[in-house]
Amino acid sequence: MPTVLITADLSPADWPHWLADQLRQAGREVRQLTVGTAPDLAGLLEVLADLPADGYDLLAHGPGCLLWLQHAHAVGSDAGGAGPRPARVALIAPPSPRQPEPGYSEFYPVPLDIDAVRHAAEGTVLVGSDNDPACPAGVATEYGAPLKMATTVLPGAGRLTDADGFGPWPAVLDWCNRDNLAFRA
Repeated sequence: MPTVLITADLSPADWPHWLADQLRQAGREVRQLTVGTAPDLAGLLEVLADLPADGYDLLAHGPGCLLWLQHAHAVGSDAGGAGPRPARVALIAPPSPRQPEPGYSEFYPVPLDIDAVRHAAEGTVLVGSDNDPACPAGVATEYGAPLKMATTVLPGAGRLTDADGFGPWPAVLDWCNRDNLAFRA
């Protein structure tokens, strides 16, 4: 199953680069999109072009989550040209929807539309930390409750980057290698 990774500009030591390498070594197709300072829905559609509907996984980290939520909202309001729908989505360490992350103000306001998120993918899961400085109220409070979505909270995991111990991250590779939506920490 192909995998799409949407991230901000991360270090090569961070888990998305490690994950892409692991999946490619296993013969899997990986497509990556680096998020700039403004939502690039056209760029996302280009990355998703020609993927099979309900036949790929999408993982978004940090501001990449905001791009996916913008996409889900756009799909919910106008399904034309929306691109194929992923089987599973993992939104990992999304920044607070209430206080813009420096450099990403164009992504706000963040649409927290339950129906749009449910329509945009076969299933979506949230993964975050209880001490993420970009989401101080916590992923479960900021996203899980308003979106009525399954949330995996990793204690003390910060932004889920290499600096927080998430360079190689076996749990995310395990998620990619299973068909189940649940994220096992």
